[in-house]
Amino acid sequence: MSIQIVEKSGEGLSRVYGVTVPLADLTERLEARVAEITPTLNIKGFRPGKVPTGHVRRLYGKQLMSEVVQASLNESTQKVLTDNNLRPAGEPELKPEGDFEAVMDGKADLAYELSIDLMPEFEPVDAATLSLTKPVYVPTAKEVDDEVANLAKQNRTYEPRTGKTLKAKDGDQLVIDFIGRVDGEAFDGGTATDVELVLGSGQFIPGFEEQLVGAKPDSDLTVKVTFPAEYQAANLAGRSAEFETKVKEVRAPVESPADDAFAERLGLENLEKLKELVKGNLEEQYAGASRFKLKRALLDQLDTKHDFPLPPKMVEAEFAAIWGQVQQDKEAGSLPPEDAEKSDEQLTKEYRKIAERRVRLGLVLAEIGRANNVQVTEQELNQAILTEARKYGPQAQEIFNLLRDNQNAQAQLRAPIFEDKVVDLIVSKAKVKDKKVSKDELMKEDDLPEGYSE
Repeated sequence: MSIQIVEKSGEGLSRVYGVTVPLADLTERLEARVAEITPTLNIKGFRPGKVPTGHVRRLYGKQLMSEVVQASLNESTQKVLTDNNLRPAGEPELKPEGDFEAVMDGKADLAYELSIDLMPEFEPVDAATLSLTKPVYVPTAKEVDDEVANLAKQNRTYEPRTGKTLKAKDGDQLVIDFIGRVDGEAFDGGTATDVELVLGSGQFIPGFEEQLVGAKPDSDLTVKVTFPAEYQAANLAGRSAEFETKVKEVRAPVESPADDAFAERLGLENLEKLKELVKGNLEEQYAGASRFKLKRALLDQLDTKHDFPLPPKMVEAEFAAIWGQVQQDKEAGSLPPEDAEKSDEQLTKEYRKIAERRVRLGLVLAEIGRANNVQVTEQELNQAILTEARKYGPQAQEIFNLLRDNQNAQAQLRAPIFEDKVVDLIVSKAKVKDKKVSKDELMKEDDLPEGYSE
């Protein structure tokens, strides 16, 4: 191909090239495709393999030219990268120039502008020079006992109240039927029978459960409530409603002692096995928190130890994703209190710095991974796809197949696996010192890194 390539601009990490694929090259490739498919065609009125090329061109010219143009775009873009020894940061952007319809009609050169952000050249820090502190917390025997006691409380049973204490108390379980009405009309979802409701659980809308305290079995009462303004059903949000309620049964909680019998009800051999399981779960939880803190400390060091130009489009894409979420949270009224008090100008400044940090760290981890030949195996990717698909319950198999066939989805699942493997690699080479901390200190949420907030 006699492609013409002209560099239009080259500032920092950005490059813009003008690329032209001559009409003669496109025509030659089109004729080659016509000749290639003609023997395979079976068109009414012509013997197999004897269809005139002019007729084939009339029938399939547009489709074949589309293939030719796409192939030419791919090859010419690759030629720009190869001839100029470029390492692109992300997909190059192509902007057609001239009359593209004329190109498709075989009447004009294929001309386009190619914009490329380049990967910055930098030397990653030597992992062996890093010193990290890993916070460690081991669950105590009392903590394990308390957790087992909470399990027993959550799994307590309820028995009908008898004797003189028939009135429902906070913490009791009621079996009720109800019909809800707004302005005298029953509404969808407002009727149910044999509902088990624990008073004080917050299961129903505010004000409902409190009005059932003191109710007796086989009693009828009207519960008056107002739906919250942010209620999910828009037709009920902020509306007053009355529920005709029949209390069919009042049950008192029966505490389940944390003993061997309780452990057996949960499918374990005895109480000791239950404690071992609970202890293991707590240790896993704290190990995860410890690793998160260690990773955060590592990323903070990697951030401060690297300073190089960042690909502009990559930063803009990262900022756009962050800012889109900020705007969603703002509209929903769920911005963190510290952000809700700031102007858009302040937030933009802070979140752009965070976008730059994410891009910088992503490039550093990618370069360290590349230099050390870190790979995500097919087995690891398939496990990630399976884990994601299982979140969809009955549709798991369908989602698994969709993810397995979607390259973009696979890239999103592969990225965190790659990042964790690179982090583990760096940690294995760095100097890591364990530091015993309290549970509160381990589980405390980290603030933004220094310099990323006003």
